[in-house]
Amino acid sequence: MEVCFKASTRGTIQHLAIDAKGLKVYGEGEWKVKKHGTDGKRRVWRKLHLAVDTDTHKIIAAELTLSGVTDAEVLPNLLKETRRTIKEISGDGAYDTRECHRSIRVRKAVPLIPPRDGAAFWEQGHPRNRAVGCQKLYGSNKKWKQKYGYHKRSLSETVMYRVKQLLGGKLSLRKYNAQVGETYAMIKALNKLTRLGMPETQCIV
Repeated sequence: MEVCFKASTRGTIQHLAIDAKGLKVYGEGEWKVKKHGTDGKRRVWRKLHLAVDTDTHKIIAAELTLSGVTDAEVLPNLLKETRRTIKEISGDGAYDTRECHRSIRVRKAVPLIPPRDGAAFWEQGHPRNRAVGCQKLYGSNKKWKQKYGYHKRSLSETVMYRVKQLLGGKLSLRKYNAQVGETYAMIKALNKLTRLGMPETQCIV
C-alpha cells in the first residue's frame, strides 16, 4: 500500500533524495512473548521508502512495503507521487538499475546514483557513464561523489532517523494496513513539525 502526501504541487525540487530502511514490527513470536510470556523467535520487518526534498527537509512521497521488496522496485512509484519538476535525484548503489535510471530520465532529472563496484559502461551517451568513468579512473566513487554533490543524499538518512524516532524504532500495530496508517500519521506529523522549523543544536557549557 502506498502512502500519499498532499504536499505542495508548486515549485521546482532542486534535489530529491531517496532512501529506504527496515522497521521492526511485532511478529507472531513477539506477540506470544507479550501475551503469554513465551520465547518467540520470529522477527518480522517492514521496509519504509522515502523521497525527501533536501531544501525543505519535507517528505514528498513514501511507501511501506514488505521486507522482501527491493529499494529499486519502489523508486518509480515514489517519483509518481509528485508532478513537480525535479532537477536531481539521488540514491545509494541499490538504485543502480536500468529501471531506476529510466524512471529518472522520464522525469528529465539528473541521476546521482553511485555505480556498483566493477560497473560496466552502458550505451554511449548515458549519463551514468560519467560516474562509471570516475570509478574506473580513481578506483572508487569518492571523487565522483565530491564533484557532483552526492553528500546531499545524507539528508534523507537524517529524515529517516527522525521518522524512526517518532515511531519508537518499530511499528506497534499488528495488521499491515494499520501499520501503513501508523507510518503515514508519523510522517504527516513530522512534515508539520518541519514546516514549523527545524530543530537547532546548541552547545551547553
